Amino acid sequence: MKKIGITYHPKSEAARRVAEDIATRLKGRVPEVWLASAWDEPARDEHVPGTDLVICCGGDGTVLRAARAVIPHPVAILGVNLGRIGFLTEIAPSDLLARLDEIVEGGGRIETRAMIETHTRRADGTAGEHFHALNDAIVGRAALGRTVQFTVRMDGTTVGSYRADGVIVATATGSTAYSLSVGGPILHPESREMIVTPVAPHLSPANSLVLPAGALVEIEIAAAQHAILSVDGQPDVELAGGDAVTVQTSDHAARFLRLGPAGDFFTRVGRRLNWLSE
Repeated sequence: MKKIGITYHPKSEAARRVAEDIATRLKGRVPEVWLASAWDEPARDEHVPGTDLVICCGGDGTVLRAARAVIPHPVAILGVNLGRIGFLTEIAPSDLLARLDEIVEGGGRIETRAMIETHTRRADGTAGEHFHALNDAIVGRAALGRTVQFTVRMDGTTVGSYRADGVIVATATGSTAYSLSVGGPILHPESREMIVTPVAPHLSPANSLVLPAGALVEIEIAAAQHAILSVDGQPDVELAGGDAVTVQTSDHAARFLRLGPAGDFFTRVGRRLNWLSE
C-alpha cells in the first residue's frame, strides 16, 4: 500500500490516541499517511483521492461516515472497534497493531457491501436532497406521539399504505441495525437486496419486504402530514404532505478489508445477539 488514512471519533479520547499510535507506527512503512477526525469533512475530502485504505477508530458510526466520505473512490475501509456494538468494525486495537505489516503488504480480503441512494422530491415536483447510505434510510415521525400516514411503492406499484411511526429501507449491512430491532431479517453482508419494514404500524402487521437490488422504492407522505428523513442516522431532512423519498441501490459500494474468514460475520452477529457464548 502507498497511502493510508486514519480517522477517529473526535469525542473519544481513546479513539484519538489509538489513531495517533497507528499513524506513528505506519510512518516509514507506507509512503504517505494521513490522520483526520471523522467529522473533519474538508480534511477527508482533501486526502481521500489516491488512498488505498482508511482505518477507522471508533464505532460503527465512524465507519458509516467513512463509507460515505470515500465515494466515488475505491478505497478499502478497516474498522477498529472502540465502540459498543461493532457489527461493522473488524479488529481490536491490540490485534491491529500486531498485524500492521500484514495489512501494509496487502493481506486480507475485500468484502463488498451494497449501498443505497436517496432522492427527495417535493410536493411541487422540485428535486430536493440526495444522499448515499451504507445502513438505511428512515422516514419517520416528526413529533413524539404522532404517527405518519404514508404510501410505499415498488417500481410504481403500491405495496403498502401505513399509519406508523415510520418506515425503514435497509441494506444488507443495515439489516443488523434499526431494521433488526423492529423485527427485520438479517441478510448476508454481501447481499444486494433491500429490506422495507414499517415501524410500529397502527392496526396492521409489521411485516418486512425483501426487494431485489434493481427495485425503486418510493415513500410518499400523505397530505397534511409531517415527517423526517434520516440517512445513516444523519442528516435529518424535514418532509411535508405530498413530499416523497425514492430509494434504490447505489452504483457505489463500500469495500471492507477483512482479516478473518467470511464466517466471522455470523460469529460476530451470534455473539452480539447472544446466540453464541463468548
